[in-house]
Amino acid sequence: MSANVVSRTLINSARPIAATVVLATLLSAGCASRQSVQLPDIELWDTRVQVLGNHDNWEFSGRIGVSANNDGFNGKLRWAQKSDAFSATISGPLGIGTVRIEGDGESVVFTDKAGVRTELGDVEIELQVRYGWTIPVMSLRYWALGIPDPTARAQTEFNAHGQLVKIMQRDWTVTISSYRNGGGQAMPRRLSASNADTRVRIVIDKWLFFD
Repeated sequence: MSANVVSRTLINSARPIAATVVLATLLSAGCASRQSVQLPDIELWDTRVQVLGNHDNWEFSGRIGVSANNDGFNGKLRWAQKSDAFSATISGPLGIGTVRIEGDGESVVFTDKAGVRTELGDVEIELQVRYGWTIPVMSLRYWALGIPDPTARAQTEFNAHGQLVKIMQRDWTVTISSYRNGGGQAMPRRLSASNADTRVRIVIDKWLFFD
């Protein structure tokens, strides 16, 4: 294993921990106190990519299932996004307890069920090495919105209604099998992301968008 894959446990790194704590607090407090808004019409694909790609203040809640080799877990998922900052909390009868992944555009911190906080260099690789499963954290914020990650090349497929149903990107195949209303527009309801080692399934029960 190369040195740049090894995690740096935050024992003497107060700045990333403090920044992430403040970030999580702001995300939770902000979403709780503000009124959600309706999205403009995003039926046309180019409009959807532009509007949702630039809308960076939202959250969703639902359920997640992860399968890796002969192991896996299911739980509840809450994702809050504000600009480049995100907070993803997975909780429920997982066997791994409640865990949290938070980032601010510069660093990503993983908090395990015991409350131990670890700064991750390459999130996907390090989750795989540590726990035997991974989540496509950096691209999921886009895939959940029903658009490709703009930072990487992608192949896309659409249904007869012009809705995105498949993305092939970054060695992941993402399938969106159903949509639901969110912010007054059609948003992904069920999606899965698979690579050679892992399958991540997400059911989104509620969308909220903010100014």
